[in-house]
Amino acid sequence: MVRTDFWLNPIVSEEMTPEDRYFYLYLLTNHHTTQCGIYKITKKQIAFDMGYSIEAVNSLMTRFIEHHELIQYNPVTRELAIKNWGKDNLHKAGKPVLDCILSELKEVQDLLLIGYVAESIVKEDLLAVYESFCDVPNEEDESFNDTLTIRGQKEKEKQKEKENKEQKEKENKKQQQETLEPSLEFNIENESLQNEEAKEIIEFWDQNGFGYSNLSAKKQLLSWLYDSSFENPKDMVLKALEIACSRNKRQLNYVIGILRNWEMGSSLTLDDATCYDENKEYKKVAIQDLIETYFPKECVLDLTAGEDW
Repeated sequence: MVRTDFWLNPIVSEEMTPEDRYFYLYLLTNHHTTQCGIYKITKKQIAFDMGYSIEAVNSLMTRFIEHHELIQYNPVTRELAIKNWGKDNLHKAGKPVLDCILSELKEVQDLLLIGYVAESIVKEDLLAVYESFCDVPNEEDESFNDTLTIRGQKEKEKQKEKENKEQKEKENKKQQQETLEPSLEFNIENESLQNEEAKEIIEFWDQNGFGYSNLSAKKQLLSWLYDSSFENPKDMVLKALEIACSRNKRQLNYVIGILRNWEMGSSLTLDDATCYDENKEYKKVAIQDLIETYFPKECVLDLTAGEDW
């Protein structure tokens, strides 16, 4: 909530730039704000909501922390505290408000931020709630600092575990990709077939974007080397792959469709396949010419023409 006397504050009216005011209003009214004046928010989220770059948000953060001295931000816990929140917003202290603040303060990780907000609270009952968490600690309070240190260490440990997990997943993925290279000792029934033919097909598949890690598709494609009626299966498979590339249809089903059409049309050599495709293309063009001849573009089909209703 923003009070109407917000604009009467001399810091706002005299010291802040228009950009500062926009930033301050965002900090007071964004959907992450809480009743206790301390909330979690990332700089990336601020940049997204305000339409600023991360660099601009960092600059504004520094300005509000060091120059205006109106906020504090913990980059580890990603918690932000507004200094004058208690003075500007906490004027009533009924039981629902106290319960809400109490539950929110229990979620705060950086206890120093609780003490920071407590400094501006006037109402004693509200102040007592804040002090029950931090007792407005002195910086020299070793036990308090020890608690904060332990919390900070736990946060760092969690972050480190997350980074290690992500790194391990990347390494496992890389290792899987390296082991996915299909073996050239493929189960080919025709003993006279050389492994070089399978290798040539696999290399073409990998180098032309059909799916490097799709081991199942490669095996299905290699089965055409020994289980087909073609006179030279390797050349026919490579030709089908080339056609799929030229039509930007880099999919196993499309390649197999080409091979099946050739086999069903008794086109068992490269020359036969070329003739088959040319004849198919010729028929397609001929049909298109017939359509354009008898149904010109300017012709409008009117189903009601000649009918007298």
